[in-house]
Amino acid sequence: MSFTRKLTGLAAVAASVLGFTGAALAADYNWTFQTSETAGEPGFVNKQKWAADVGTLSGGRIAIEILPIGSVVPHTDTLDAVGAGILQGHLTDPSYFSGKDPAFAMMGNLVGAWSDPFELLGFMQSGGGNELYSELVEPYGVHFIGAAATEPEAFVSRVPIRTVEDLKGVKLRAPEGMVFEIFAKAGAAPVSLPGSEIFSALDKGVVDAADNTVFATNQSLGMNDIAHYPLYPGFHSLPMIDISMNKEIWDGLPQDLQEILTVSVEQFAFNHIYSVRKLDAAAVEQAKANPEIEIINWSGDERAKFRRIAQQEWQIWAPKSEMTQRYYDAVTGYLKGRNLL
Repeated sequence: MSFTRKLTGLAAVAASVLGFTGAALAADYNWTFQTSETAGEPGFVNKQKWAADVGTLSGGRIAIEILPIGSVVPHTDTLDAVGAGILQGHLTDPSYFSGKDPAFAMMGNLVGAWSDPFELLGFMQSGGGNELYSELVEPYGVHFIGAAATEPEAFVSRVPIRTVEDLKGVKLRAPEGMVFEIFAKAGAAPVSLPGSEIFSALDKGVVDAADNTVFATNQSLGMNDIAHYPLYPGFHSLPMIDISMNKEIWDGLPQDLQEILTVSVEQFAFNHIYSVRKLDAAAVEQAKANPEIEIINWSGDERAKFRRIAQQEWQIWAPKSEMTQRYYDAVTGYLKGRNLL
């Protein structure tokens, strides 16, 4: 069954359930979910809308409070917090948990793999991704409801980077782990910095470029006004969004609410992608109005060169654990079968 047909079918189930619940019922379940964004970011706002939709679809039986990054526990600790019931759920990038198992890094952000978020969602739905990730998180007492994704992340730069060759020697901010190693293999000089320090580091010339979120957010933060050569559309990073909750709570839910949560996550995945895509398009037009800003779009050949470098790192990570190998085999098989590799 196609992703769209499945969504339509589940939505019909949820609609029929609504007829029996009624919107006037008081919340039977009150949950707190922590995200990986600060309040006000597009991703955070969309996740708040998802929580409101869950309330509507459940006829008011479920009430979810969405909290920004670090509100209850550090972003690296939400997996344990959800399993322990300190949080009831999270919406986050699995890469943050790579210290527990390298498979989290591969599943969270397989750098260079995806050109479009629907490619990633297709793999999760029909390539074995959902099953593998569910198997990975269940031992932590966590139930994986579903995956979402955003647009490919943009790249901010003070210097023009038109080719892979131009990355050589460039001091760039990159998160630790797989993406850090891939940029190093491409010849760059990656530096690990928290997101809160990126603007200052670019402004002062501490770094020349930064791997940092989507174009719309970078534009709204003024990144492109101090780093005049943004790369867009992104060529490297397209992280997965993991929407999970405490497994004991999930197992205790009636089937109709489980169905509603599944529907809501699949609707969120579509809504989030198109919301950010619209914001990116508007931000690009805003950036083009500044004559100092040059938006650089890599050619297909250069993107392929970077992907080949990334694939070398995938092969290094694959044997790190049984799950990384299984994920590598599944995702490369999926990409090859659709001529995406």
